[in-house]
Amino acid sequence: MKREQLIAIKGAGDLASGIALRLWRSGYRVIMSELPIPLCIRRTIAFSSAVFDGSAVVENAKGILIHDIDEADKIWRNNNLPIIVDENAEKLLSLKPDVLIDARIIKSWRDDTHLTDAPLVIGLGPGFTAGENAHCVIETNRGHNLGRVFWSGSAEPDTGIPGTIKGEGIKRVVKAPCGGIFHPTVEIGDAVEAGDLIARIDETEIHAQLSGIVRGIIYPGITVWEKLKIMDIDPRGNRSHCFTASDKATALGGGVLEAILTKF
Repeated sequence: MKREQLIAIKGAGDLASGIALRLWRSGYRVIMSELPIPLCIRRTIAFSSAVFDGSAVVENAKGILIHDIDEADKIWRNNNLPIIVDENAEKLLSLKPDVLIDARIIKSWRDDTHLTDAPLVIGLGPGFTAGENAHCVIETNRGHNLGRVFWSGSAEPDTGIPGTIKGEGIKRVVKAPCGGIFHPTVEIGDAVEAGDLIARIDETEIHAQLSGIVRGIIYPGITVWEKLKIMDIDPRGNRSHCFTASDKATALGGGVLEAILTKF
């Protein structure tokens, strides 16, 4: 069933892509924006990869990079999702979407998303307050409220600590020890042991801090800076998790879908 509402999403990382996937399956026209150089590490389940490769497939949905907003209609007619580089969302807003979802997960107050941007503005996670810079807020923190819709108040504040998976939090997230050109020595889906060489930044070697499956790698060859998240290792060791939308992304998609159906 095709639905009338047009959904615009700021961001095309893995969480935004899980949301887009759920909306696309529900029959909505969805368009997503990204940065000129996306920083998503979970590239195998993110439509942001289309910026580098021209297209990206997440499960059974295909995102296609467009260069002009007028190209979007053709992509929709072919039952695909248009992705456009649009750092300030000016092109997205020119479509006058029914729903604007800010899914960039920047985790700080957003002064470039406004209630007037669309009849329904949805903010994901910290940085949004319902009634101020979004009509509703979706909780992104793992736990009892993950995916819950708040029509008043804010999401939980950013803890700065990665969510725990199989008892591991900080060790599973790899951050750049310095700035430079990033070169991974493994691929998403590879199994690694603690201590293995997994990447270099220029001549600086990076070694795994735990054993597991490499779940995310920032795009090879880009310039990174110190403390930027560049890789993710999943200690559960299930390779299939690298190629399907995560439980978190799916939960957020459910919350967004609830908010849209509540409004319309």
